[in-house]
Amino acid sequence: MKKFCLALDLKNDPELIHQYENYHKPENAWPEVTQSILASGVTAMEIYRTGNRLFMIMETKDDFDFSRKEQMDRGNAKVMEWEALMSQFQLPLIGSAPDEKWVRMDRIFSLIPA
Repeated sequence: MKKFCLALDLKNDPELIHQYENYHKPENAWPEVTQSILASGVTAMEIYRTGNRLFMIMETKDDFDFSRKEQMDRGNAKVMEWEALMSQFQLPLIGSAPDEKWVRMDRIFSLIPA
């Protein structure tokens, strides 16, 4: 198993943040999108928010590859529709690459007692 942590900002507008959270409620999840996430090798995903900053934790199979997931996403019309919809709420992090949304974070500390 691999674990990745990623960050993204939302536009700092309470109504947009509320709408974004509403889209991410389990009853509003698009099944095609969640199926695509699982098919890419993601085994668990959580998103947390503080203010307008989002933090995602992804657990994946050992052979998970971000490039492969990106190719899968580009070939899935429903995922691309979802991404276009979510773009109206999202802001790139300072220093992110062009067209980069979620930015991988580097682990700087770990405490795992035996």
